[in-house]
Amino acid sequence: MITVTGSLAFDHIMDYPGRFSDHIMPDKIHQINLSFLVTTLKKQKGGTAGNIAYNLALLKNPVSILGIAGSDFSAPTESGCSYKEFLQQAGVDTSLIKTSQSITSTCYIMTDIADNQITAFYPGAMNEAETLSLGSTKTDLVVISPNNPKAMVKFVKECQSSGTGYMLDPGMQLPALDPENLKMMVANATILIGNDYEISLLKEKTGLDETQLLNQVKVLITTLGENGSIIQTNGLPDSPSRSQSPPGRWSIKAGKPNQVVDPTGAGDAYRAGFLAGYLKGLGLQICGQMGAVAACYTVEKYGTTSHAFSLEEFKRRYKENFGEDLIYDI
Repeated sequence: MITVTGSLAFDHIMDYPGRFSDHIMPDKIHQINLSFLVTTLKKQKGGTAGNIAYNLALLKNPVSILGIAGSDFSAPTESGCSYKEFLQQAGVDTSLIKTSQSITSTCYIMTDIADNQITAFYPGAMNEAETLSLGSTKTDLVVISPNNPKAMVKFVKECQSSGTGYMLDPGMQLPALDPENLKMMVANATILIGNDYEISLLKEKTGLDETQLLNQVKVLITTLGENGSIIQTNGLPDSPSRSQSPPGRWSIKAGKPNQVVDPTGAGDAYRAGFLAGYLKGLGLQICGQMGAVAACYTVEKYGTTSHAFSLEEFKRRYKENFGEDLIYDI
């Protein structure tokens, strides 16, 4: 079982048919006043916890969400069922999701033709996430993804106190987390993951270089968008089911989407694919390649949870991308 903590949100996704950079004047960066005429607007079910958990459920990995949502979380959407019902139907355990009288977190995402994004996020119910607790939750691994920063710190301390392994994914909350808390959160994390910008910002804020990071976490993953990802390990056992191995570095190629429609949520899908393999004790290269394949599905659709696949389809897609069979059984 994986327990995912993080945001639950409704995403409002917009496409801009040009490049943001064409309208940003470097000498006027101190005084930006821009408006972009977008060509699409779609409301989707999202949030880091919802995205990761949904993809884990598609991969038939037992998963629950510890999070908080507003009263609209249980209200019917345009598709008919509520967000809560949608997750339950996919196989996600929602029993640890609490309801607030505020609205569910809301995200506004605008993407240009170069896949650059401008995002505004209203936390809503997520402001109350620090009232949640992992408590006596029985789980194999906790995912600590972007959330109320106080809640993220709390969940890390609870994991460290109970000896529960965790994936640390600070992401968009890096600017809000102070250096001392970040150092505490990194220390003894099972997996640390972020894109290249986020890992660079984390190094700058903590004063830790790559070697020092690898001395504190068991697995370091740097995602590189269309250029794939890099997985590094210090050679120490990263779970009870794994034996000690020499320090390693794996360059993982990105999967090949059939079409690129919307990159939103690709990183969350990668995390789910990686974790599904990781909990099965598969090699780190295979785990990374599973993440790369999972990311393809969300890139091909608008929104972060509008795609679906069967295990057989996933295995077939894996072989098409990496030329080998994926041994992954429920």
